Amino acid sequence: MKAFLDILEQLYRKILLGATLENDSHDYVFYLSLAFSDQDCSDCSDNLDVEGVHRPSSVHLATVSVAPVCLKRHSQMSSTREVMLLQLTVIKVMITRTLSVETEFHAKEKYRDIIKILLKSSDIDSKLTCMFQNLDKLLSHMAAKCLALLLYFQLREKITLSNSWIAFCQKNLSEYPERDKALYCLSTLTIVMKEILKDTCSQKTEILKQFLTPFNTIFEVFYNSLFSQHFENHQDFSKIVNSLICFLELLELLIASRIHLKLHFTCQRILFLKPSCVLDVISWPVQAFVKRKFIIFIKKCLLCKVGEDLCRGSVPALMPPDDHLDVDMLALADAVLQAVDLGLLRTLSVHGKPSHFGGDEVQPGWEHVPGPDYVILRAASLLIIRSLEIKFQNCASADEMKVDLQRFMSELLTFLKRHLQPSLQSHNLCEWLSRVFVEQDDDMLEAAKALLGIYLKLTRKCEATESLTQEKEMWNHHTHENGYNPHCIFLFLLKTIVFDSTVLLDFLISSETCFLEYFVRYLKLLQKDWDHFFTVCKYFDVTESKDSVNIYCCISSLVQDSSSNWTEPGPLAVLSHHRNAHACVCHASDASSEPLNQIVLSKEAYTTLPANSLSPCRASPSLVDYDSSDDSEEESTNQRLANSRLTSFHQEAVKKIQDRIGTSRGEKELSLKPQSRPLVPKESNTPFSVDCDLASDSTASQVGICYRTVKCFEELRGAIYRLQKKNLFPYNPTALLKLLKHVEAIYNKSLNPLYNSGILFPQTVFP
Repeated sequence: MKAFLDILEQLYRKILLGATLENDSHDYVFYLSLAFSDQDCSDCSDNLDVEGVHRPSSVHLATVSVAPVCLKRHSQMSSTREVMLLQLTVIKVMITRTLSVETEFHAKEKYRDIIKILLKSSDIDSKLTCMFQNLDKLLSHMAAKCLALLLYFQLREKITLSNSWIAFCQKNLSEYPERDKALYCLSTLTIVMKEILKDTCSQKTEILKQFLTPFNTIFEVFYNSLFSQHFENHQDFSKIVNSLICFLELLELLIASRIHLKLHFTCQRILFLKPSCVLDVISWPVQAFVKRKFIIFIKKCLLCKVGEDLCRGSVPALMPPDDHLDVDMLALADAVLQAVDLGLLRTLSVHGKPSHFGGDEVQPGWEHVPGPDYVILRAASLLIIRSLEIKFQNCASADEMKVDLQRFMSELLTFLKRHLQPSLQSHNLCEWLSRVFVEQDDDMLEAAKALLGIYLKLTRKCEATESLTQEKEMWNHHTHENGYNPHCIFLFLLKTIVFDSTVLLDFLISSETCFLEYFVRYLKLLQKDWDHFFTVCKYFDVTESKDSVNIYCCISSLVQDSSSNWTEPGPLAVLSHHRNAHACVCHASDASSEPLNQIVLSKEAYTTLPANSLSPCRASPSLVDYDSSDDSEEESTNQRLANSRLTSFHQEAVKKIQDRIGTSRGEKELSLKPQSRPLVPKESNTPFSVDCDLASDSTASQVGICYRTVKCFEELRGAIYRLQKKNLFPYNPTALLKLLKHVEAIYNKSLNPLYNSGILFPQTVFP
C-alpha cells in the first residue's frame, strides 16, 4: 500500500511540473483507475484489477526535487476517500496540463495517451457518475469536476461522448423534480460550458455545437419544470433554491455563447422565448440574494454582458448585426416593461439585512447598516432604462415613445424616492442617476448612455414633427421632470468627480466602461445644443448657491425697494415663469432709470465662486498623475505659465467687472464683495433662456459650472495631447480632440467681448 501511494504522489508532482513520464502509459492507467470499494485501503490490493487494465510488474518514478506539496502523509491516508481524492486530483491536473499551451510537446502527448486509454478501458465516466450522490461533498464535487474535464477533453479530441452519460443527464433533467440527481448534471454541464467559453481554439463554435446537440430539447423541458414549481408542494425550499442558482449559472453561459459565438439553438434562446418565467422568480417567496441574482442576471442580458469574464471581454462594438438577437432582446425588454406595469417595482423589497457571501443573515458581531440595497436599486433602474432604449429602437411613433417614457420613468422615480435618503429634490430629478450609481462606474455610464440614446431618438422624432418654440419648450421641460435631461446628467457626473479631468482620462483609457462611446455622443450633442446646455448651467449655479433665494423675488425687491420672504423655486419653476420675470426686469429698468445691463443681483440672491476656484482646483487627489516627471522641462514650464496666465486673466476680468459695476451704483444698494457665482453673459435666444435679464454686464465672465466644465475639457484635451505626442495613448484620439476643441471654441464665442480681447482662454502649449 505504501508503494502504491508513493507512486500516486510522485505522479502528481511530476504532472504538476509538466514533466515527461518515462513508463508505459498502461502502467499509469492502472494507478488512476477508480476500482476501489468503500473499505479500508489495506484490502485495496485485491481490488486494483479492473477489466482491460493490467497490473504493472514494476513502476519506477524518479524522485522529483520540489518543495513539499500539501498532501497528507501516508499515516493519514488510511481510507478509500483519500486515495480516490488523490486519483481524481491527478486526473484533473493531467487533463489541464494536456490542454495547456505551456506544456512541453512530448509531455503533452504522453498525458493525452494516458487519458485516452483511461477513457477506453475503465468506463470511468460511469464510475464518476455513481459518485455524484456520495455523502462526502468534497468527493462528490471532485467527481463532477473531473468528469466535466474528461468530457471537455473528449470534445477537444473529437471523441464521441459516452451514450450512458448522455442518457443519464437526459433522464434526470427531463424528470425533474422527481429525480434528485438533476443538480449534479447541471453542475457538470456548467463546468463543461465554462471550459468551452474560456478556450481560445478556433474550433470553439464546432465544439459547442457537438456538446449542445443532445441537450437542446431537454433544457427546455427542465426550464419549464423548474419555473412552474409551487412552493406549497415543497417542504424543502433549499432544494429549489439550489436548483435555481445552479441553473441560472448554466443559463447565463448558454446566453453568453449565443451572443459571442452566434449560435441559435433553442436552449440558448429559451430565456427570450419565455422571459416571464425568470421574471416571476423576483416575486417568489425566496431569499433576497436569490432575487438579487436574478435581477442582476436580467440586467446583464439586456446589456449583452453575460459571460464577459469567460469570453475574454465584452462584445466588440463593431460586430456584424444579428437580427435574431435583436428580436430576442426586444422580447425580453417588452417582458420587463410589462412586469413593471404589473407592479414589479412596487413589490420589490430593497430593505432588510445586508447579504454576506450570498446569504441574508448578519453574522454575530457585525452591525446592521441601515439603508437600501443599492445593488437592487441600480439593477432595477438599468432594467427599465435599457428596456426602454431597446423598445424605442423599434418604435416609430414619437407620441407613443413619450407616453411610455413618462409612464415608466415616473414609476422608476417614485420607486427611488421611497428608498433614497435624503430623497430626490423635486427641482432637478436628473440627480437620481448620480445618486444611485455613485459606487458603480460601469453601470452609471451604461445608464447615462442609454438615457442619452433615448433622448437623441426622441429629439429626432420631435424635430420632424414639432417646430414651434412653445412645443420645444415643453419638450425640454419634459426631459427635466422625467429625469433624463442629458445636460443635467452629465453635469451631475462631473460634480461627482469634482470636475477632475484625470478621472475622465482614466475612463477614456479604461476598457471597463462605455465612457468613450457615451462621451463622444454627448460632445456631438453639446455642439448642437449649446444654448440649452448653457441655460442648464445657469440653473445649476442658482440652485447650488448657499444663500440663494428666488431670483424673481430679488428682481421684485429692486422694483418695490422692499424685502420679502419668498421661497426659492426650482429651475423648472424658473422656466415656467420666464415671461413674467422678463416683464419684471423691464419694469425695474424703467423705475431705476439705469441701463438694464447695470442691474446686479444681490449677494444673497446670486453669490459667486471664491477667487481661488478660478484656478484649477481639486477637492481630492487625482487618480493618476499623467503630468509625469518625464515631461520635458520646457513643456512643463510652459504649461505652468499658461495656467498661471489663465488664472490671473480671469481674476483681472472679474475685478474689472466689479469695478465697473461699483462706479454705477452705491454700495448701500448693491454688494460688491467677492462673489462665488458668475454673472450670466448674454446668450442667444433659447426656449428656456433667461438671457440678459439676469446678467450684470455684456462683458461678464462666466465662471460658474459652465466655466468649470469647459476648463475640465481643456485640461483633458491637454492631457490627451501630451500622451498622444509620446505615443502613450491607447488609440487614435484625433476625432475626440477635435470635438473638445470645438466645444471650447463655442464657449469662447459665447463670451465674445473677452474672447476677442484675449482675456479668456489664451493660447496654451497644445494646439
